[in-house]
Amino acid sequence: MDYYQLPALTALSDYVTTAQKDNVKIIRVMHPKAKCAVSLFGGHLLSYIPEGKPETIWMSAEAKYDGVTALRGGIPVCWPWFARMATPAHGFCRTSSEWKLVEHRENDEGVMLRLGLTDSEETFAIWQHKFELFLDIQVGDELTVSLTMNNTDEVSWKFSGALHTYLNVSDITTVETRGMGGEYIDSLNNGELTQGGDTLVLTDTIDRIYTEPEASIELSDAGFERRIQVSNGGANSAVLWNPWAQGAESMGDMQNDGFKTMLCIEACQWAKDLESGTELAPGESHTLSTKIASI
Repeated sequence: MDYYQLPALTALSDYVTTAQKDNVKIIRVMHPKAKCAVSLFGGHLLSYIPEGKPETIWMSAEAKYDGVTALRGGIPVCWPWFARMATPAHGFCRTSSEWKLVEHRENDEGVMLRLGLTDSEETFAIWQHKFELFLDIQVGDELTVSLTMNNTDEVSWKFSGALHTYLNVSDITTVETRGMGGEYIDSLNNGELTQGGDTLVLTDTIDRIYTEPEASIELSDAGFERRIQVSNGGANSAVLWNPWAQGAESMGDMQNDGFKTMLCIEACQWAKDLESGTELAPGESHTLSTKIASI
């Protein structure tokens, strides 16, 4: 999907415009340093293309832009929980229609978009707490996505979450990943704590929560003649995921061969269940971030 060829609805500045894909409103950045597209539905980053380089972010060709279904690919915001510990899976942020563009700034180095989401009747029906979220997206030579969560309630609450980044790769069987660390929780083996090597080349389904990742994780992609460096902040783990053929075939919003050109490297504040989440007292905040550089 080429979001940058969609007709412009409004021009917010020299570099920022809006567009529409089916029922989804899109904020587009077209700056000399890079292009970026973000869906207001779900506060969901869809694309990041540094000048002169291939697309960094993978989106499914079968993603549904109906404004109801979670978008497959991009950088979904998983909050206030990660995975299937409650309903809906990965929390309510990625399917919320209440995200707003609250600020945008630009200079010669790039563009900053700030999206916001606060508690509402819609969120209270799922999670009975007050909160304020800001999603800051810095677009330039590098991409930085930061999710800041503020407890605006009168009581403490607990959370887990992730920035569930889908990276675009040339061939999943040839890319190498380094820096995940050796220890991981194997979600495909009943959450068993396992030790592994640091350099990974995938040959099958993988779903791992690495508990001691390095400050910088590197994906080497000879097919695209690039390395992608991922640096996460405010996270206690990093997730590595690819559904492989059997997983892709079971998903209605991923083409059967879609697994061949994607790999998720996620910034994750992990917890085994809701009660084990990170606690924020009233007035406290936490920021989960990921920085992605294509070199």
